[in-house]
Amino acid sequence: MNLSQLFQTCLRSISKNRMRSLLTSMGIIIGVCSVIIMVAMGEGSQRLIEDRINSMGANVLQIQYRRPAARSVQAAYPRRTGFTKEDLDYLRQESTYAIAISGYIQGNHDITGREGNVRIRVQGVEPSFSIARNYAVDAGFFFDEDDITARNRVAVLGRTTAENLFGYADDALGQQIRIGTNYFMVIGLLERKGAGLDGNDQDDIVLVPLDTAMTRLQNTREVSHIFVNVIGREFMDAAIEETNLILREARGIPDRIASDFSIANQVDMISMATDTSRTLTGLLAAIAGVSLFVGGIGIMNIMLVSVTERTREIGIRMAVGGRKKDILLQFLSEAMILSLMGGVLGIFIAFLACHLLSNAGVPTAINPVIVTISAMFAASVGIIFGFYPAHKAAGLYPIDALRYE
Repeated sequence: MNLSQLFQTCLRSISKNRMRSLLTSMGIIIGVCSVIIMVAMGEGSQRLIEDRINSMGANVLQIQYRRPAARSVQAAYPRRTGFTKEDLDYLRQESTYAIAISGYIQGNHDITGREGNVRIRVQGVEPSFSIARNYAVDAGFFFDEDDITARNRVAVLGRTTAENLFGYADDALGQQIRIGTNYFMVIGLLERKGAGLDGNDQDDIVLVPLDTAMTRLQNTREVSHIFVNVIGREFMDAAIEETNLILREARGIPDRIASDFSIANQVDMISMATDTSRTLTGLLAAIAGVSLFVGGIGIMNIMLVSVTERTREIGIRMAVGGRKKDILLQFLSEAMILSLMGGVLGIFIAFLACHLLSNAGVPTAINPVIVTISAMFAASVGIIFGFYPAHKAAGLYPIDALRYE
């Protein structure tokens, strides 16, 4: 029996009981579909997390003041609540891994515009902040060092804030807003960034010059955070060590005393989020993969029933010269075709489901490797679970098979 005849014979046998064949393949359909969808959702979520972290600045160190717990250390720095401008200048001079360094201060303020008012966090930053945190201006311009030095009352708004204050974002350019009791001129609008890693809107933001915020809004001489943009991801560990040493020296912290600041690494956040997402994806895929095993058992069960139903047919084939190898190959091929049909249908349904999920706002990313593996696994299930029924059919004695009622 050549391959063409074998394929035609298998299709005729399967088509005699179309509904039973479909139900037999249902376990494979559900298994393949579930695995692809679970992995696609996991990878989609992983990419979304990476995109959101990258939108905040991928190679960024965030340095935050923390008050030392030990009383002896507190006594050494009784009035310190943050970093000084001298700390910032010294870090800029000594750092060899930084592209951009920006001081940062924040506070909640009531803001009034032509069409409305809001209460949001106003952030005092330096011009290099736009590089460090990956902010780009798509209308107007960002403030510069002259604005910092002159303590100019200028502001750059996110699109959401501009819409809340003026109705239409572009109308905000050149207009004044009131922050507390101070009036600021809107000189720029930021590109949209969407939601951040914490789910908050990154476009609901007001940026003003750091020195202006320190003197006119916060009445302080210290900044709470420092953002450092590193030249490359591979230099993050070295940059952390160097930054720690520079700031300790600038702040006069002795070796025996712990630092009064912490350094957070965005790359570590990406790795941690990616590892967590990958673990959950693997777990979900493994759970979904159980249905493939159940589907294989279903194929074995139906093929055993088929062997019983077609015992006389097997006897006739053997009586007219059919070899055991031909019988084995026929039943094994039927099991594999049933499994492959289920795999193909499962892949089609998975693609359709992922398309619908994406349209509904659920991030999905279909991995071609997983699709290929799922199809190959489906075929393997047919061979593995179809072998025993096929072996049983090939092992029948022709006389006993012909006598079977």
